[in-house]
Amino acid sequence: MKIRSITYFVNPQWPLDKVTLAAAAEFSQTARQLFETAGFEVQTTRLATVPFPELSHPARADLIVEIAQAIEMSVCTAGFDYVSIGPALPQYPQSYSVIPDVLAATQNLFLSGVMASKLDGVCLPAVRSCAEVIQRVAFISPDGFANLRFTALANVKPGSPFFPAAYHGGERPAFAIATEAGDLAVDAFLDATSLNDTRQKLTQSIEHSAEAINNVAQVLQERFDLHYGGIDFSLAPYPEQARSIGTALEKLGVPAIGKHGSLAAVAILADTLDKAIFGRTGFSGVMLPVLEDSILAARAAENTLTVKDLLLYSAVCGTGLDTLPLPGNVSSAVLAALLLDLASLALRLDKPLTARLMPVPGKVAGDETGFDFSFFANSRVMSLDAAPLTGFLAGIESFSLSRRED
Repeated sequence: MKIRSITYFVNPQWPLDKVTLAAAAEFSQTARQLFETAGFEVQTTRLATVPFPELSHPARADLIVEIAQAIEMSVCTAGFDYVSIGPALPQYPQSYSVIPDVLAATQNLFLSGVMASKLDGVCLPAVRSCAEVIQRVAFISPDGFANLRFTALANVKPGSPFFPAAYHGGERPAFAIATEAGDLAVDAFLDATSLNDTRQKLTQSIEHSAEAINNVAQVLQERFDLHYGGIDFSLAPYPEQARSIGTALEKLGVPAIGKHGSLAAVAILADTLDKAIFGRTGFSGVMLPVLEDSILAARAAENTLTVKDLLLYSAVCGTGLDTLPLPGNVSSAVLAALLLDLASLALRLDKPLTARLMPVPGKVAGDETGFDFSFFANSRVMSLDAAPLTGFLAGIESFSLSRRED
């Protein structure tokens, strides 16, 4: 198990507050040292701000780009690997349209866009705006890679340490931990005698690791007088079989992820994680990012695992739709139909879900992907069984959805 990110949450103000950033830099350096001394491999330290429309005038695209570049430079100089400036917001409709310009002008900066929340419901214009962002961002580079730095949010609260979903929701600085723990799920099957034995081993591994993380986090909390949000102990994978969620799911007995029985396997892993006792934040679930998992990428390439399958598994797992390679000619209207399903699922089940979709310019369903990125396993472009919405679902309303009561 590794620490994917130590994420620091703060309102940096605009113009940028140098004292605030200096404190963030000191935290980043100390946190990495303490966790590494405790035996953890720390992949990244990251900083997340309040939603960028709250930093300045959301309609001024030129100003937002300037702010984003200044934040990126200052944060990276302070020792952080990546920065998120949070989501575009439905109450600022113009904020969505500036996102492609910001991503084109930066390299290590992430953003998101809110589609739905418990307070405001599903916002149809925001769903379409997120789809338009995805379609435009796909053409920033020939491989469509820039969409790695954008996700559409549904029912996602502040404080999640995983990017691109991370954003800050208050004035007091805070921090939280994101794990890369797919290997714990794979290792739980070693010498296991039964399904219950496997689940018990995984729960114990999670709790043991969480306790060690919390011991360091409490030292940091006291030393820097910060709010400690907890751990997003998601079973996030890495593209090799020993750290693949796909491997773990198939070890449960599914012949291939995408075939029937897969949802049960995902639900079992997610429920096992839920039984572990630790202070949690964010998603804390099973992540199924197609391009970040060698087995998922292979099953998608075989067309065994489809977009509809992944949407179905979102009902019982973690983040939703993540790093899906899609045809480059997909229209924003078609993407909006998929996003609307995800947003509605998030509110109806009262769970956080995101959509990080990656149309690949010049490629159609079945074509091989060609990403050159150590965190990706290449696959094939997935087909999308969707068409533009019409009628009321193509309107400008928002609608609420409630969780069904027992």
